[in-house]
Amino acid sequence: MIFLQVSAAVPSTALDLIRASTTFSKAVLAILAVLSLLSWAVMLSKWITFRRVEANAKRFLGEFHKSSRLEAVASLAKRTQPSPHTRVLQRALQFLSETRTVAAEGGGPVTLTASQVQALRMVLDAETSSERDQLGTYVPFLAMVGSVSPLLGLLGTVIGVINAFLGVARGGSGNLAAVAPGVAEALIATAFALAVAIPAYFGYNIFAARLNRFDGELEGFGSEVIALMAREGRL
Repeated sequence: MIFLQVSAAVPSTALDLIRASTTFSKAVLAILAVLSLLSWAVMLSKWITFRRVEANAKRFLGEFHKSSRLEAVASLAKRTQPSPHTRVLQRALQFLSETRTVAAEGGGPVTLTASQVQALRMVLDAETSSERDQLGTYVPFLAMVGSVSPLLGLLGTVIGVINAFLGVARGGSGNLAAVAPGVAEALIATAFALAVAIPAYFGYNIFAARLNRFDGELEGFGSEVIALMAREGRL
């Protein structure tokens, strides 16, 4: 009869372990649950955003490569849904227009000098970096969740183990049956933390790779725009 009563008191599921854990451990688990929800929300949002941006870029680049004149490309950017590629193109056209206007007013050459072409390249690089930063908003949060969650879980586990051994010391029993439940309750924090950290870390690496690839595509697109301007004698 005593053995049955002890077995009934021992937590047998993860939910029982959470219910039997200390207030501190429950607070750690609550923080981890919030971080998990936020990280999954970020991953879903970024997945939708990247799909939309990549689809728009594919359509725009398909039309861009069919256009052989700068005027046609400028018209395409105006009637196409705004995207990082259209904003980079419009920034290049704006720089070209402003530079040639200033040169014409000063009686200088209407074509761009080598230093002005270099300045155009720098302007496009800055626009590309801005678009990359905007697209990558909240992606570093996933890295933060992936690195902080295991530490929070470890903290909850350490505190739980300390409480378990203090309970054993107060009870005066040092057998395994007295220690194991408390240790198991403490380890649930680490297990939950890993369940939060692993998806977030995977998500961060996936989106960081896609972001780097998109950054390279935008940089290459800027070079194509400069080449188109040069081919038409605008530079």
